[in-house]
Amino acid sequence: MKKLLSIFIIIILITGVCLTGCAKKDTGSSKTLSDTAVSDKKEAYAPSYTEEKSSEATADMDNGYNISDYENFEAEESIMDGSETSVGSASIDEKAEMPYKYAGNIAYDGMSSDEYSEVNEVGFKHVNTNPLSTFSIDVDTASYSNLRKTINYGMIPDANAIRIEEMLNYFNYRYEEPEKDEPFRIHTEIGKCPWNEQNYLLMIGLQGRNVETEALPKSNLVFLIDVSGSMDEPDKLPLLKNAFSQLVRSLGENDKISIVVYAGEAGVVLDSVRGNEKELILNAINSLNAGGSTAGAGGINMAYQLAEKNFITDGNNRVILATDGDFNVGPSSMEELEKLIEEKRDSGIFLSVIGFGSGNLKDNRMELLADKGNGNYAYIDSSREAKKVLVDEMAGTLLTIAKDVKIQVEFNPYSVAEYRLIGYENRALQNKDFKDDTVDAGEIGAGHQVTAIYEIVPSDAIGKDGDLKYQTENKNSSQYNNEISEIRLRYKEPDGNVSKEIKQVVSYENTPVNSKKLSEDFYFAAAVAEFGMILRNSIYQGESSISSVLELAQKGMGEDEDGYRLEFIDLVYRYQNLDKISWWE
Repeated sequence: MKKLLSIFIIIILITGVCLTGCAKKDTGSSKTLSDTAVSDKKEAYAPSYTEEKSSEATADMDNGYNISDYENFEAEESIMDGSETSVGSASIDEKAEMPYKYAGNIAYDGMSSDEYSEVNEVGFKHVNTNPLSTFSIDVDTASYSNLRKTINYGMIPDANAIRIEEMLNYFNYRYEEPEKDEPFRIHTEIGKCPWNEQNYLLMIGLQGRNVETEALPKSNLVFLIDVSGSMDEPDKLPLLKNAFSQLVRSLGENDKISIVVYAGEAGVVLDSVRGNEKELILNAINSLNAGGSTAGAGGINMAYQLAEKNFITDGNNRVILATDGDFNVGPSSMEELEKLIEEKRDSGIFLSVIGFGSGNLKDNRMELLADKGNGNYAYIDSSREAKKVLVDEMAGTLLTIAKDVKIQVEFNPYSVAEYRLIGYENRALQNKDFKDDTVDAGEIGAGHQVTAIYEIVPSDAIGKDGDLKYQTENKNSSQYNNEISEIRLRYKEPDGNVSKEIKQVVSYENTPVNSKKLSEDFYFAAAVAEFGMILRNSIYQGESSISSVLELAQKGMGEDEDGYRLEFIDLVYRYQNLDKISWWE
């Protein structure tokens, strides 16, 4: 016995030494968005992030309307200059040493059958040959809360789980409200790119019209709940019950609630119960148990039938699907599910998809259902996240103010040589799709925001080719020398079939380039985008570093009333301290 004990102790000691020796640390250099002078001689853009960059810069300025020329060269104070910067009640350095709290008590077993759609990054495009960038908006937030859970469990997220647009859109920004009777307001900012000092970032923000909870129309909600055997985990059905219980407590007597469950087959638990009958609804939710296979398609059909039967004219008719996405009975392939949900899309019933759990998460199926079903996709990893999605943001989650929302940006070759849209890879559209009202696009809820960031390469060139605003034979392009780009937005009313269009020019007058007036939102969004590229190990991450992410995020903290920006900083520190070994390998 003593001999066995001695061997056991030796094994532990050897293991500890090995783990210590394998630990890795991020020693990336600190970067800042401080205003850096740009050389007056612009060379042709050729990305080469492996080459060392010169640290020398000049403050010379060219003549004319070029992005670099409009840069404000007043140096901004760096937050990483050695002075103490507080995060809550502790300094950043102190925060780095604090223990991290886990989102739950579920540990990975080192194996996973999570599934994600492949994300293929899009590179830089030349404005002279590709002046238009067209994409569908996306208000999903699932990617961020999912990667947060993974990092909090001490794991490295799958690269395909990183959708930068969903990371950006998880956070609230201080965009101005639309004018009365207008559904949207467009916000723009331009500043230096923190990971490539020769380039700039164009930030586009879209603010949807807010609707107070008290002013929400009557709701006809069908809770479609997965109670199959795969949901029998603490972070699945039990957390789901907690989440829906919070939603139920926010509903009123004018709302109608139905519950459909599915496992080996689907069944109706409640049919059109008034929202003020809370005890009845809560008892029905809390009595659910998990077991059996997963006939998801059967559940979807039954839920839509119930929603159609109880349809409220001029009301909010919505199916809320809660699942880990593991469909294995009936139609379950991506193609079959896409066909199924597209058949339901024209019924006037919207879809919200809420993901739960890990280790068997079929993120690809849930994203597909939300995208094709006129809906949105969120992931709930905690009771706090449930409150954010289903209570605090209930209006945006439950009430659609516009559908088939598309954005098209035309860049002026006089100002921009090349551009790259960061994220939105799965939302890209053909340029001809922008004015095609038969092409499906994303939906936006009341008060929702959409944020997109372009990395742009400044240019002296003036384009002359193409049937475009900035490149035509009949117009002298120089008349638009003061413009950087034009943003076009098309959308339909929730019950409409014909799109409306909004246009806004990004000029040097309405969007000052790299001035000291850059908002805290700009810095924070840049930090989120940079962190996303690091997580993806993007070939376009340039000189990105954790140090830069932390600096930008701290600079963009602002008031942070809900604490999510501080949580982001904590998450970045958590990631920095992880052993960089993917848990699924």
